[in-house]
Amino acid sequence: MPPDATLTWRDAAGLARAIPFRPGQTVAAALTAAGIRELRATRRTLDGEGRGMFCGMGVCQDCLVDVDSEPNTRACTTKAVPGMEIRHQDFPGTARLPATPVPLPEDSPLPAPEAVDLLILGGGAGGLSAAIAARQCGLDVLVVEERSALGGQYYKQPAPGLDAAPLDAQQAEGGALAAAAEASGARILRGCELWGAFELDRLAVFDGTRSRLFAPRAVLVAAGAYERPHVVPGWTLPGVMTTGAGQTLWRSHRVLPGRRVVVAGNGPLNMQAACELAAGGAHVVAVAEAAPAPVARWRDVLATAAAGPVLAARGARYLADLARWRVPLLHETLLHRVVRAPDGGLLAMLRGPRGERLMEVDAVLLGYGFLPSQEVLRALGADCAFDSARGQFVPLRDDDMMTSVPGLYAVGDCAGLGGAPAAREEGTIAAVAITRRLGRAVPAAMHAAIEAARRRLARHRRFQAALWKVFAAPRIGLSLADPATVVCRCEEVTRGEIDAALTDGAPSLAELKRRTRCGMGRCQGRYCAPLLAEHLAAMQGRPLDGFALFAPRAPVKPIAIGDIVALSERAP
Repeated sequence: MPPDATLTWRDAAGLARAIPFRPGQTVAAALTAAGIRELRATRRTLDGEGRGMFCGMGVCQDCLVDVDSEPNTRACTTKAVPGMEIRHQDFPGTARLPATPVPLPEDSPLPAPEAVDLLILGGGAGGLSAAIAARQCGLDVLVVEERSALGGQYYKQPAPGLDAAPLDAQQAEGGALAAAAEASGARILRGCELWGAFELDRLAVFDGTRSRLFAPRAVLVAAGAYERPHVVPGWTLPGVMTTGAGQTLWRSHRVLPGRRVVVAGNGPLNMQAACELAAGGAHVVAVAEAAPAPVARWRDVLATAAAGPVLAARGARYLADLARWRVPLLHETLLHRVVRAPDGGLLAMLRGPRGERLMEVDAVLLGYGFLPSQEVLRALGADCAFDSARGQFVPLRDDDMMTSVPGLYAVGDCAGLGGAPAAREEGTIAAVAITRRLGRAVPAAMHAAIEAARRRLARHRRFQAALWKVFAAPRIGLSLADPATVVCRCEEVTRGEIDAALTDGAPSLAELKRRTRCGMGRCQGRYCAPLLAEHLAAMQGRPLDGFALFAPRAPVKPIAIGDIVALSERAP
């Protein structure tokens, strides 16, 4: 389908160019389709260190551009509009000023919080399943989703307005789930961000126009996960992005991340993304998988097939499709470095059992596992423990998915990376438990449904446990970063600067933050903090615990000061 409208792009030199786009596409998707990857400058721009889209989901804050004179706007979450003017953002970016004077906080008394039985943070597999079950139990439900489309990262729905048919059964299943949630009677706020988690009954949400306070009787966090950073020289270059970002460009916007693509990482998502991009017309030059070939772990392969035959068969199809598209699958192979090619593209250096390979590509996709998004859970006081096998912090939960905080529940990947099928069962189980906790009667039909959900959940967990044994690979941490490699993407702190700050005996993570500014940027340490916490723990010879990360505090997502203090008393 041809593009229907245009926007204007002004590059670093101020030269204007008309960029066509299709309805529903984001600014990042439109610019990527036009071959534009560098979106903003950094303090290292003179050395070739511009930045582009990285996470594709609004977490990293790297794709900041000036939109119609509004600086610091995320290109990956901003919908393209006809006539819009997008400018390459200089460094440092200017502060975004309010259109009207902001009243002093004491002159604007806070409105009464909006009451609701259950507030669900996240409109993915777990959150939508919980909303449907809670509505069947008669609860008043509010779903807060920061993206414009429901379905989350697993289902990745076509962008609203794109008018695109589902690519496959997975996307169709997500569309059916989203439609069921909307038909359930749950209130759904799209394009909204929960920025303040002060108490369980005092949550602040920016709905795109104003901030609103909510006082739920129960909270269910289904915030999903984001991709684990792979810190190597060149991982911050424009054109290097997460596998999820590349997949979102294609599945949600029908835009290829590049004509020549290399996918590097650990886990089945990389094979799936490679197959989808190859089918869409990209030349996938290789998939570099960190784990050994599955034949070496045949017992675990059999265990995955026994626990999840449908999902295991899907994995087998990915292998067959890679062979059909003649995409090399390189096991025990890591991405070691990315540099700019003379023609403006990228050179990706892979290293494996057969030595080094240099790939000339337009885009490098990194998918080295995931980290749970549990900032809101930690802000509300939920106890977390470090899972050493998976290298992640996870909230402690009971069998009903309730955390250590009464009335606070966690489901899906934010609670331990169990996959979308498990998240759906957890959402249903949690919704019924919340209904009972609030003193409501559970419909008779739900009793049998819950028992069936628990059986399916146990099977899904067996599948995931076996799957990650198949894909088990060493975590590299900072071992491939040289002294000039940027570790903290936001504050541009290098491995050398971090090492210099550790010469007097490995301080605490908080002290390292004060010395280097690691974690003080817009992503608030989501990428660098877990790496640094594990690095410090190894240096000090101690285990990681819930106090190892930065203390959570509001705002949990970047928000304009004017939007914080100008809480409106108008009814929603």
